[in-house]
Amino acid sequence: MSEKITLNQKIAKLDNEVEWFYSDDFKLEDAAKKYQEAVALAKDIEKDLKELKNEIEVLSEDFSK
Repeated sequence: MSEKITLNQKIAKLDNEVEWFYSDDFKLEDAAKKYQEAVALAKDIEKDLKELKNEIEVLSEDFSK
């Protein structure tokens, strides 16, 4: 059973992936793959943030009535 990763965990993972580019572990041969993984994760985070924004807007509307 797959456990859902929280938004904070995704952001931390993206931060770690970006840090890899500045680390001693950096290898040019692996850079393209790591970059693609980071971009995919960033898009997933962006999607989560949009969903969260929509949720907040709905809640705000309910409380303003």
